[in-house]
Amino acid sequence: MNHTIEEKNGAPEEVSGSSSGAPLHHGAKAGEQNAVSDRVNRMGTGSIPKLVVEFAIPAILGMVVNGAYNLIDSVFLGHGAGEMGLSAITVASPTMTIFLALAMLIGAGGNALCALRLGEGKHDEAEHILGNTATLGVIVSVALAVLAHIPFVVEPLLDLSSATEAVRPYAREFIQIISLGCVFQVVGMGLNNFIRTTGAPNRALVTMLIGAIGCTIFNAIFVLWFGWGVAGSAWATVCGQAVSCATVIWYFTKTPGVPLRLRRRYFPVKAKLTRSILSLGAASFSVQAAGAIVGFLINFMLVKYGALDPIGADNALASVGVVQRIGMFVILPLIGVSIAIQPLLGFNYGAKLWNRVKTTLNVGVVGATVMGTVMWALIMAFAPQIVGFFGIKDPTLVDFTAFALRVDLIFLPLIGFQVVGSNYFQATGQPMKSIILSLTRQILFLVPLLFLLPEVLPSIAPMLDSLDAVYFAVPIADVIAAVTVLVFVIVELRKLKNRAADPKGEKAHA
Repeated sequence: MNHTIEEKNGAPEEVSGSSSGAPLHHGAKAGEQNAVSDRVNRMGTGSIPKLVVEFAIPAILGMVVNGAYNLIDSVFLGHGAGEMGLSAITVASPTMTIFLALAMLIGAGGNALCALRLGEGKHDEAEHILGNTATLGVIVSVALAVLAHIPFVVEPLLDLSSATEAVRPYAREFIQIISLGCVFQVVGMGLNNFIRTTGAPNRALVTMLIGAIGCTIFNAIFVLWFGWGVAGSAWATVCGQAVSCATVIWYFTKTPGVPLRLRRRYFPVKAKLTRSILSLGAASFSVQAAGAIVGFLINFMLVKYGALDPIGADNALASVGVVQRIGMFVILPLIGVSIAIQPLLGFNYGAKLWNRVKTTLNVGVVGATVMGTVMWALIMAFAPQIVGFFGIKDPTLVDFTAFALRVDLIFLPLIGFQVVGSNYFQATGQPMKSIILSLTRQILFLVPLLFLLPEVLPSIAPMLDSLDAVYFAVPIADVIAAVTVLVFVIVELRKLKNRAADPKGEKAHA
């Protein structure tokens, strides 16, 4: 798919880089353009394993730090508000996932397009993408904040999430407070990925680390000291994200010598550019949107079968909230690997360096699989101790949650390949394939299993009840999805091999 930006708005100001594919070092302001060459063009010439490690370490740490927002909220709420607080954020979670989906639609799409344009040597177009991504983030955030405070919008969302009467007011409050600050999440998270694409992965890590530290401090103050409960946790998240967003904006506006800058002339939204951004971000959006749908469905199933179980509906929601947050936290490093290799894949694909594309994909898959295996071993060995961090005091609920956690992540070693393989197609400008792979796992496989297993599994395995069976749907869907991704990746690797074998298909290294 060819995403060209045809319209140029405004005369050259501070940078007049080529937008026709000329080498990045030509044009005015040679010092700034040389910085672009040094930081960016090395993605097409440096050692791939070394580059992957260099980009992956801060990306992985950054994702872990970013995931700490949810863990910190849950840990503080568990100790400060008990199981009811954990249930509230579980009910709010699918709606929060919708917010995240829109952030990924804009941020991941803009970042993927930016990496492709830098690989093609189109520096001005890359800055245009950065500016439009920021504007789109603000527009979407304002719309979300308004919608979250309209009763006929938020109440149906709470109904879809199976909010009980006891949990509903806390979940509503959490959603509405988060929505007021979602501009910091959408813009901050979206533009933070661009920092990696400029060749500064460590700086991207620092911005997220600052936000997570702020979130921890604000949680301690608002939840434990002030006793604000669920509302305090929401405000702490907003404040932490605001601090992180501010550091991202500072990087692109005030830091000397950055390869890309936020420029006012690139803020006005361009329709063609917006379509390209949304097209490439559609895969990430689909993953998160499907996750929201599945979240609504899982909550419904847990309330339905939890009400028939000694655990109870509210405790079932609290349990799955803990499992989901731990599960996402251990998967985030795998996503970090896929994010780390995205600019490398995009740059080399845009530069037609097919062997480097193939090698980058292989290194990413191996790294993510090894990490997934290590984390799987830790989860299987220490599940009860991990659950205990969340302040659950009922021993029966601790045992049930530990069991659910082990079941949910039993095939964790396969998820790394699934994540990296799906993300490859987004990074290389093939969004439809990425969307298909993302949706097959969440919609085509998981949704039917959520309906089927609670009815069938107890008759096959009498030691399991319907509530237990809900958790088995996730690992079974993971296995089927991994096989599907494998088929797509094998076909793609053959294409890359054929292109690399063509004397005209692979560019020579400088």
